Amino acid sequence: MEVIVVATRNVVLSQHQHELVESLVTSGRHQNASEVLREGLRLLERRDAEDEAKISALREAADRGREDLAACRCDEIAEDDLDDFIGQLGARAAARAQSAD
Repeated sequence: MEVIVVATRNVVLSQHQHELVESLVTSGRHQNASEVLREGLRLLERRDAEDEAKISALREAADRGREDLAACRCDEIAEDDLDDFIGQLGARAAARAQSAD
């Protein structure tokens, strides 16, 4: 593994964060504090990418919904049936998400 030092930074940590970094290094899980911080940054990058994908999917769903409304492709739901309808939508979405895994 080639290590290229791009920049050295001073980082201010809370006492809790300092102790966490120390425990991760002491446990052998990471060789040094830099490894701990790089792993944290990788996790942040992954989370941000996942969040962006979710936002993109929600925007696409909203666009489809608006298109369906404009084209009158919709069903009216009585207010008394709304909770059941939303529950069914959630169950279908969960099933789709599970089958995608």
